[in-house]
Amino acid sequence: MSNCAIVGINWGDEGKGRMVDLLTGSYDIVVRYQGGGNAGHTVINEYGKFALHLLPSGIFRPGVMNVLGNGVALDAENLIKEIQTVADHGVYVTPDNLRISERASLLLPWHRDLDGLEEARLADKKYGSTKQGIAPFYSDKYQKKTVLAGELFDREHLLKHLADLLEWKNLTLQRVYGAEPYTMETLMKWVDEYGAKIKPFICDTGRLLREAQKNGKNIMFEAQLGSLRDLDFGIYPYTTSSNTTAAFAPIGSGFPGAKIDDVIGVVKAYSTCVGEGPFVCEWFGEEAEKLREAGGEYGAKTGRPRRVGPLDTVATRYGVEVQAATCIALTKTDVLSYMDKIPVCTHYMIDGKISDEFPFPSRLDGAKPVIEYLDGWKTDISSCRTWEELPEAARAYVEFIEKEIGCHIGYVSVGPERDSIIYR
Repeated sequence: MSNCAIVGINWGDEGKGRMVDLLTGSYDIVVRYQGGGNAGHTVINEYGKFALHLLPSGIFRPGVMNVLGNGVALDAENLIKEIQTVADHGVYVTPDNLRISERASLLLPWHRDLDGLEEARLADKKYGSTKQGIAPFYSDKYQKKTVLAGELFDREHLLKHLADLLEWKNLTLQRVYGAEPYTMETLMKWVDEYGAKIKPFICDTGRLLREAQKNGKNIMFEAQLGSLRDLDFGIYPYTTSSNTTAAFAPIGSGFPGAKIDDVIGVVKAYSTCVGEGPFVCEWFGEEAEKLREAGGEYGAKTGRPRRVGPLDTVATRYGVEVQAATCIALTKTDVLSYMDKIPVCTHYMIDGKISDEFPFPSRLDGAKPVIEYLDGWKTDISSCRTWEELPEAARAYVEFIEKEIGCHIGYVSVGPERDSIIYR
């Protein structure tokens, strides 16, 4: 029995979905343990190309059980749409391959409304929210003002609970934002349309995971976003509203006693960032656009152009430490094949001094990248399947990054397809 977490090392969008899809052949259960529909994991396989936002990326593997844990922002509306999308491509989601924790809280329609209203109020000081209701949801959860999925089975209790929440939430909508209030009729219509559809999937997933461990099953924990978007250890306040670290996986999955044996950290061969906040190695203009186009760097959820730049080893090393990564998967290495010289940010310049430490968030705006250049390989590597097939310059790039971040690179991805991978 072996448990593994697959996590993002940087700002998210590193390619975690393709790694989960690749490795789930060795696992019995895949668990999403935090986040919601605010980010996407892009997966390309024999069924097509998918941007998964809530469904665990193991959903494409026959015989694999997928679980949405109690730490997830359970957006029933988007989940049902996503289930239909994969079904349209021949991937059928049933209680035989998807379970939802009865302790997961429901993301209600007003959470999305409040997200948009607050971003509009912040104007040019906005956090870069995807407006999927995540921050208002987690705020309500920690105020103990959410509805648990298990409450859908007790209508009398649910009506009383929603009535209390409705009175409280309308105060905020009307008095703070001047928005239209919700009615009980509107809420119950939503519950009957979407809540009813997820009820067959809801169960005690904590018990399911504990039994799986007793029976020697292998469990994979799938994270959303990356270290630098973690609420506690990221570039606060430009973070997500949950903990993206592997250490949170046992809690958010519903299996707090779980032991994680391996943490595979996913790092893109260059840096990307969706949303607001400091991004020390950011490129602009033609240079940025060329890299963005080469890598197809547009948000899986929003379609927004991602901010891009060279790989940042200062931020990456910090992400490796935060995640306690035991192995690294380097993705999109093939995208760099057009470059004569490949830049890498190896240090920061802060207050006139060279630093190798990732600084406190408020000091990031004053940090400047120190760039080193490595030789490019100037040839298509997407058909390479062994380490020896890679050009010498490509191998040198991987080895340089490995040394800089202090963690073994065990996987080198040279394309988005499941088999476009080199094992080291």
